[in-house]
Amino acid sequence: MPRSRSVARRHALLLPMVALAGCTVLPNRPYQEVQRFILSPQRPQAEPPPARGQVLLLRSLRAAPGLDARGLRMVAPDGQVTTSYWSEWTAPPPELVEEAMRRWLAASGIFSAVTAPGSRLTPDLVLEAELLRLEVDPVAGVARAALSVLLLPQSSGAGEPRILGQFMPQGTAPVPGGPRRGTEVPPAEAAAAMAAALAAALAALERDLRAAVRPRR
Repeated sequence: MPRSRSVARRHALLLPMVALAGCTVLPNRPYQEVQRFILSPQRPQAEPPPARGQVLLLRSLRAAPGLDARGLRMVAPDGQVTTSYWSEWTAPPPELVEEAMRRWLAASGIFSAVTAPGSRLTPDLVLEAELLRLEVDPVAGVARAALSVLLLPQSSGAGEPRILGQFMPQGTAPVPGGPRRGTEVPPAEAAAAMAAALAAALAALERDLRAAVRPRR
């Protein structure tokens, strides 16, 4: 058999195999749109700033491992925390929680101003915080939020500044429908419950700061 005819025959045998492989490698999957949710709890009522209040500098919020991802977090029945791929916050949780904390404390009436790094205002106090928990537990039927917070004076000398207060504010909120097993909480309900839990944690932080910060006379 001539060489050209043999090559052509091998090519003819390979074509059906290539076509079959192409069909199996690219399965048809339905498109699923990503849902995004806002995390911006507001203090129920804004209080006016005091006339002789102190200026608080809120440093950039840190986050525990895994909490910098945008996906909504849920606790599985076995205790493992899973992160949703199709349901997420509009920005990484540390950024959203930091902004919510700044707005909440500015509306608390404790401080004359709550500033961010780079502000021209000279702070009297410094707040360092870390986001420890922001998740929904369907089995328990609750959402949980937790923070770790340090209150420091504005240091002007060398050495470590003394700590004015160390707080662990936490908050919980019920999930609509109560405890459930084997079913996930709908994303919109989960996001709303986590926002309410964060609001409770910020309210606890406000109480801690109100007790720790002495008003000027």
